[in-house]
Amino acid sequence: MQRLLAATLLVLSAGCATLGFEAPPPRPAREAIAAFRIEGRIAVRSGDERFSASIDWRHDAASDEMILSGPLGQGLARLTSGGGAALLETADQKRYMAADLEGLSEQVFGTRLPVAGLGRWVLGRSASGGAARLDAGGRLAGLSEQGWSIEYLRYESEAPEALPELLQARREQVEVRLVIDRWAVSR
Repeated sequence: MQRLLAATLLVLSAGCATLGFEAPPPRPAREAIAAFRIEGRIAVRSGDERFSASIDWRHDAASDEMILSGPLGQGLARLTSGGGAALLETADQKRYMAADLEGLSEQVFGTRLPVAGLGRWVLGRSASGGAARLDAGGRLAGLSEQGWSIEYLRYESEAPEALPELLQARREQVEVRLVIDRWAVSR
């Protein structure tokens, strides 16, 4: 009986070693990332108006989907874009449509938010070759392009390939602040 118990424990511990404790696959280099999913929080301030929500954002080369929710997880809005159209659906069943997310943000918020650039900025990459400033570790510390000033306030770690956890984009009286709690990336 003791041999059977010992053999069972050995098999179970070997299974844990091969199944449960393997290192995750290496993350692709920043420039090779083509798709991502982030979970976090976003805050937008325009003059005296303020908006904040949790964000679950899925992005790839062809489309974006952003789900914004309130503090208790209630859905506030769902933004989707792709195929030459952008759609905002709110919790109170309102629908707004435009050709792209920037036009949609202008229609809904009265100002064009940097949504197209944000997909690259969130990765710590320039969207259109703007003026960049690097930190001591060689990561993007600040970027100026398309009339926006983007500051990278915190990264996951000190490693050069680390992704941003906190960034802030400003243009005139509009400020967008994004806190990223979780990253999933792919090529």
